[in-house]
Parts: sequence; C-alpha cells; structure tokens
Amino acid sequence: MSEAAGIARAPVDLRRTEDLEAAYRAHAGELERFALRQLRDPGAASDVVQEVFVRAWRHADRYDATVASLRVWLFTIARNAVIDHVRHARSRPSTPTAPGDLSLVSDRSGPAGRDDFSDDLVTAWFVEEALTRLGDDQRSAIVETSVRGRPYAEVAEEQGVPIGTLRSRVFYGLKNLRQIMDDMGVPL
Repeated sequence: MSEAAGIARAPVDLRRTEDLEAAYRAHAGELERFALRQLRDPGAASDVVQEVFVRAWRHADRYDATVASLRVWLFTIARNAVIDHVRHARSRPSTPTAPGDLSLVSDRSGPAGRDDFSDDLVTAWFVEEALTRLGDDQRSAIVETSVRGRPYAEVAEEQGVPIGTLRSRVFYGLKNLRQIMDDMGVPL
C-alpha cells in the first residue's frame, strides 16, 4: 500500500487493530532500543514500549499526521514514558538505601538538575521532519553548510550559485525551519 504503486494510503487510525499492529511491527524494536539506552534495563524498556502503545491507542484521536510523522509521535510518547518511569523509580526505590550510601544518591538528577537522559534524539527527528517541509534549495543549503559544516564558497561552487545566493538560502531556510518547528510545537 504505497503511493508509488498508485494506491492511495488510508490515514493511520491506531484505534483499529490492524493499524496498531502495523505500527508495533514497524516501530517497537526501535522504541525498545531507545528506552533501553535511556534506562539500561531490558525489562523496564519492554514495559515502556508496552506503555507507549497503550497510550497511543488511548489517545489515537490526538495523532495528526500533518504535524509529525507517526514515528516522531511515538518517540515523543516514548520519551514521556521514560521520564515517567524514571520519576516513578526515583520516588519509590525498590530496596532501602543504607544510611552510609545516602550521599551517593542525594543528587540523582545530575549537575544543575539535568536528567540523566537526553532529548537530542527526539529533537533530531523533529528537525529531520521539519527539513522535509523546506524547499530543495533551502534544505540543501542548510544541510551542507549548517549540518555538515562545509564552507559556503565550496558549497556555492558545487551548486553553481553565487555565494550571496547560498547565504540567502541558508538565512531564509533557517527562518522557515524555525517557523515550521514552532508550528509543530517544538521549542527551540
């Protein structure tokens, strides 16, 4: 069922068993690896993946394909589920802490109150999704100069445009990218 084969694809409705199962087959492994990297506990990672799909099923009406892809939406839910799991684990330790070890766990959130896991992966997916919404010229200019760090002169020569044109494409592309990210509800 792809548009390339000439068949229009029906919108995803996670309340339907077939769509939920297809989403699970497509994304569960990647979601579990994400949760495992954050939690370092295979059992907890499996629980998080299960919770992701329960939440996705319960709140299927909130999914909007015009805002983000299903993958991005599921990873956002996964990020929240991991946070909830970590908070729950911190509030209810499974074994009592010995009095001599209290100094070791007194600052579990790390320096300056930061959590132990990063939002970088989910943010990168949002940026990737937003980049697809830019025009080819602006996307290429941003990727080559800002993402890959190549010199403007080299990229301009490769694309066959004056360096000023390339700089304009980067400037307006970044401006459009910021607007797209704001429309997606992603804080920068």
